Amino acid sequence: MITASVAMTNHLTTMCNAAGIPLVLFNRRQDDARLSSVTSDNMAGGQRAARHLIEAGHQRIAHIMGWQGSSTGRDRAAGFSLAMADAGMRHAEVVEGMSSRETARAVTLLLFAGPDHPDAVFVGNDHMAFAVMDTLRHELGLRVPQDVSLVRYDDVPLAAWPSYDLTTIRQPVNRMVEATVATLLNQIEGDTAPRQITIDGPLILRGSVRKP
Repeated sequence: MITASVAMTNHLTTMCNAAGIPLVLFNRRQDDARLSSVTSDNMAGGQRAARHLIEAGHQRIAHIMGWQGSSTGRDRAAGFSLAMADAGMRHAEVVEGMSSRETARAVTLLLFAGPDHPDAVFVGNDHMAFAVMDTLRHELGLRVPQDVSLVRYDDVPLAAWPSYDLTTIRQPVNRMVEATVATLLNQIEGDTAPRQITIDGPLILRGSVRKP
């Protein structure tokens, strides 16, 4: 089995593992050292996003997190907070967007309700980032990146379209798939040693962050 569910429970995966069913978690991990998983390096990605915004000169950087019930959302948020602390900076706000377009829109309206709103936002995934950018431009009349810079995570094809042109941390999907298949085949062939594999993804520079 290859599982890719955000909310896959430890109970179910533990049962599969106990039954001897070859199992790899794709793009998710659980807090169980007996389970094999393959993810992007979400912690490093969150750090890279924050450092890029800091290097661009931003002072009020917010983070709209993905669902904190998922390892990806937690790890990206942890990396962001670590980079901010290393730079001696306080984040403007860290709020949960629940990986939902509707919630991301509502959170954006709340973050930008006052005069001292963020001058940059790291959005935890693509699904929310498009809603955030649309809300900033079309409902609040703000320009990206002149008024607000945006960095997000994943890099689905829509992010490169000229209407969005979003700077992003790219998921190294092809390498993640290769590692997942190799890990699963090793298990099928009798190598049951658990492996937690993280693969670093690059920062893709586009037009949604002002130049340093």
